Amino acid sequence: MKRQRAEQAGRKGELAAELFLRAKGWFILARRRKTPLGEIDLIARRSGTIAFVEVKWRKRAEELGLAVDEYRLRRVAAAVEAVAHEYATDGEDMRIDVILLAPGRLPQHIVNAWQP
Repeated sequence: MKRQRAEQAGRKGELAAELFLRAKGWFILARRRKTPLGEIDLIARRSGTIAFVEVKWRKRAEELGLAVDEYRLRRVAAAVEAVAHEYATDGEDMRIDVILLAPGRLPQHIVNAWQP
C-alpha cells in the first residue's frame, strides 16, 4: 500500500514537472522512458537542447536535499546513453536535469545536474 501511494505521488510529481517545463517552452518528447538500464522520467526539447529529466517529489521540502545523489544520477546517465541517439539529432545539445518538487513550494529546476 505504501509503495502504491509513493507511485501515485511520483506520477503526480512527473505531471507537475511536465507542466512546469511546458510553461517554460519545452516540448515533451517522452514520459517514463524505460531502458534496459533504468527509467528516464521526462525527455524534453527546447531550442536545440534535449533535456533528460529526473523528477523527485517529496512530502516535505526539507527532504529534497537528499532526493538526488550521485548513484541515482549515474543510473539516469546510463539510461540516457542507451537511448540518447533516438532523441538528439542534428548536433543538438544534451543534458541531464533534475526537477525537485514538494507541496507549497515552487519547482526547483537543476540544469545540467550530471557532469561526469
